[in-house]
Amino acid sequence: MILAVLQVRMTSPRLPGKAMAPLRGEPMIWRQVERIRLSRCISKLVVATSAEPSDDPLASFLVSRGQTVFRGASANLSERFMRCVEAAGPVTHVVRIKGDSPFVDPAIIDETVRLALSTRAAYASNRVQRSFPKGLEVEVVTAQALASAAAETDPRTAAVTSPLAQIRTLESRYPQAHCLARRDLSRLDWRVKTPADFAFARAVYDALHSADPGFAMEDVLDITQGRQDLARWAA
Repeated sequence: MILAVLQVRMTSPRLPGKAMAPLRGEPMIWRQVERIRLSRCISKLVVATSAEPSDDPLASFLVSRGQTVFRGASANLSERFMRCVEAAGPVTHVVRIKGDSPFVDPAIIDETVRLALSTRAAYASNRVQRSFPKGLEVEVVTAQALASAAAETDPRTAAVTSPLAQIRTLESRYPQAHCLARRDLSRLDWRVKTPADFAFARAVYDALHSADPGFAMEDVLDITQGRQDLARWAA
């Protein structure tokens, strides 16, 4: 089974509650769920969040929509991630996606998963060698590599360091494959971290979502061309 884990919290220094902020009438987190579900390679999606009361509204909403949610202690990032994977059942690969990414592209998810499968890499991503806009990151890791790295994570840093971070730095031990865009777009940042970022996301969704809920990276690039209000996010 190929498991996708979407990691999200309601707390945010610059934009608290952004996960539940509306995009085209639905919370941003739900728009992400919709887009990830369009992937052809994902077997199961779990949204991982904390057990803190601040994340209760997020978890309640997702469960009411039939979305599987895993809640863990907020103090230990490594443990929370691994327990989420273990609770999902037998898994061969884990796909990690972050919760500030309303433009996550199903086609890029599938391209990265297929790269991992075809190369048999322990870790495949478009993150280590960046060429895609920030906010389109996809990381694919084998369950075996993930378990090995988690077992060796230093307890003193486990609260803030995930097994994936360790795997990224040990390419000699965990063979990597890198998904690259046709051109370098790494200077672009489409993550939602500020009110201005969310206004950009809302503008893009207003322009594209009705015609195609699974709009692609290239569609976002097209919509930013010639629009002065979106020039900050244009290639």
